[in-house]
Amino acid sequence: MKLTYQFTCCLFIFCALFSCREHPIPYTQDGDWAAEAQLNGAARSEAVSFVIDSMAYIGTGWDGLVTRYNDFWKYDPVLNVWVQVSSMPPGTQRNSAVAFSTADGKAYVGTGYDGLHYLNDFYRFDPVTNGWISIAPYPGSPRYEAIAFGIGYFGYVGTGFDGANAQKDFYQYDPTADSWTDLGFSGNKRYAAVAFVYDSKGYVVTGVNSGVMQTDFWVLDPAATGRKWTELRHITNYSSDSYDDTYTTIVRMNGSAFVEGAKAYISTGENGVYNSNTWEYDFASDAWKEKTPFEGPGTTGAVGFSLPGSTDGGGYIATGRSSPGQAGASDYLWEFFPGKTQNPNDN
Repeated sequence: MKLTYQFTCCLFIFCALFSCREHPIPYTQDGDWAAEAQLNGAARSEAVSFVIDSMAYIGTGWDGLVTRYNDFWKYDPVLNVWVQVSSMPPGTQRNSAVAFSTADGKAYVGTGYDGLHYLNDFYRFDPVTNGWISIAPYPGSPRYEAIAFGIGYFGYVGTGFDGANAQKDFYQYDPTADSWTDLGFSGNKRYAAVAFVYDSKGYVVTGVNSGVMQTDFWVLDPAATGRKWTELRHITNYSSDSYDDTYTTIVRMNGSAFVEGAKAYISTGENGVYNSNTWEYDFASDAWKEKTPFEGPGTTGAVGFSLPGSTDGGGYIATGRSSPGQAGASDYLWEFFPGKTQNPNDN
């Protein structure tokens, strides 16, 4: 019996070691988050962000109580510092607005909620002059929690909630003509979704309508002739195949998203609770993989953005809220490194 016991123990240890070498790193250690410089401005959620010339800008938002903002801050990833830039014009405080930047080196901010009214006004920011001007308003109904993105010299804005209903209209903005063109949207109505851009195409996913989380996933190709929207695979266990059997926590509202390399990432948001689940989307395979959860507290209403040139990283999540009220508002900035292993001691 003694020899048998020793042999069994040795066999168990050998198998365990072999198993550790053969199996991939579990998702809970696949990717690492690192805290960067906190926003200099007030803590907030439901802000907007955009990127111009490898600099990120964050502005507007809500303190979780009664205060809404129209200030803006620029983040330099090389120096890891925030510098305040010009605020939007007086009287333009808002939360749950949208923003996008275009190839002309300018950014555009509009829609949202000012505490009393849903909005459809829009403004252009020029980083060279550090100034704002009013542009043509969004042609759809005033709304908040819409989505927006820029592709080339054009901006795209759609979906959202107008105080009565979720929306699915979608418009293209032409800065040269200062005009909007109706594109339509082939997906479901929704608000509080996320959008991201890859290879000159815009992706729209997540969101909610009448309390129902939306699971359809769409891509816009502005250069396509005829039908411009294409449906991708759903983000739940929707098919009879096995690839989506693990898709249990992708759906959400008020999440944040960014692109790093040939992958997109969705994190934070809420689906019954404020969450930290992080998922990686592979554009080539149209498939999702769970990654290391966001290492801050469960958060909703954060912003996500991508900055090129960062070593192994370049995807960021900032601000948001971890609980209702003013105390839950965040001024934190986190960077995600998808190729690293989680290090619980680096934050």
